[in-house]
Amino acid sequence: MKTEIIQVRTGGRDAVRDITGECAEFAGAASEGGDGLLHVFVPHATAGVALLELGAGSDRDLLAALGEILPADDRWQHAHGSRGHGRSHVLPAFVAPYATVPVIGGRLALGTWQSIALVDINVDNPDRRVRLSFLG
Repeated sequence: MKTEIIQVRTGGRDAVRDITGECAEFAGAASEGGDGLLHVFVPHATAGVALLELGAGSDRDLLAALGEILPADDRWQHAHGSRGHGRSHVLPAFVAPYATVPVIGGRLALGTWQSIALVDINVDNPDRRVRLSFLG
């Protein structure tokens, strides 16, 4: 297995960051043009990985839906950090901290409109690590 960690800056607000390019670059190099699986994992208790269409409003729709399901208010038992911080610890139950994508001929076998995104609603931690692993 080959693995690498990439750094992703999400900033101080809810964010959906496209990491498809970094994933494709890693998968192409790690696979050496062959087939296998790319596993994308966020080793954080407050972030997730999603496969979705980006750039056509779906990213904003996802953040809006998460804002309704997981509002940034004082209802959360896990109450340290910024107001509503506990919601980010619930996020991985809705947006898993991992995704696995087939790699065929050194290329990600994503659907036409699919992208790989880091989803982060923890405004207290703007710097994230994402582990990319390739299994041939």
